[in-house]
Amino acid sequence: METDNVRQTLEALIAARGLSFAGVSQLLGKNAAYVQQFIRRGTPKRLDERDRRLLAQFFGVSEQQLGAPADTALPPPHRIPGPHHRTSQRQAPQRSSSTRGLPSRMRLIPRLPVGASAGAGALPDDEAPLAEIAFDEAWLRRLGAGSDAVTMIKVEGDSMAPTLNDGDDILVAMPSDGPARRRDGIHVLRMDDALIVKRLAFRPDGRLSVTSDNALYPSYPDVAPGSVSIVGRVIWAGRRV
Repeated sequence: METDNVRQTLEALIAARGLSFAGVSQLLGKNAAYVQQFIRRGTPKRLDERDRRLLAQFFGVSEQQLGAPADTALPPPHRIPGPHHRTSQRQAPQRSSSTRGLPSRMRLIPRLPVGASAGAGALPDDEAPLAEIAFDEAWLRRLGAGSDAVTMIKVEGDSMAPTLNDGDDILVAMPSDGPARRRDGIHVLRMDDALIVKRLAFRPDGRLSVTSDNALYPSYPDVAPGSVSIVGRVIWAGRRV
């Protein structure tokens, strides 16, 4: 498929789901302008294999529609209902996993080779997912994921101990329809191109309190909201016993 057609297809898929370019960029673990630059400026010239695969899975289309050669494109998976697709009763987004032998109630969550530092900060690696792990859709909803895109990443450092320890895996819910909602709790942030994980409290005057749970590390009680980019909210943590 011609590159211009791929851009038009991707833009139409995003518009049909009522999503934002920034939200889809976050799904890919990219900076907020990545998808917009691809569609509107042609940078990069084509989607790489990893991004193409994740987008095809998310939108329920074949990889060929997003630029894959015909001999390598996989059949389209089941489309995931977006936040603006509703039935008479609210339903959670579901991925059909029949091609992978998984029950339809399960959602595959990518485990990314990205560290969110609970210390001084870490730059994310731009690599394909390490794995995809199946989670029960109803359980994700109970955690508050709703229709958000969810990824799993690893904690690096101990500034959030004992809540989060070095090496813990965390699930991060990233709203697909725009910026993260204002909600106190533990969030993954992007500051100076580094990913960090901290506890946020939203003050009445619009400013933020950014806190380390470990008293040995500094906290910042008065932060301008424009100085941080909230990637997503931490909804679950798991660790080796």
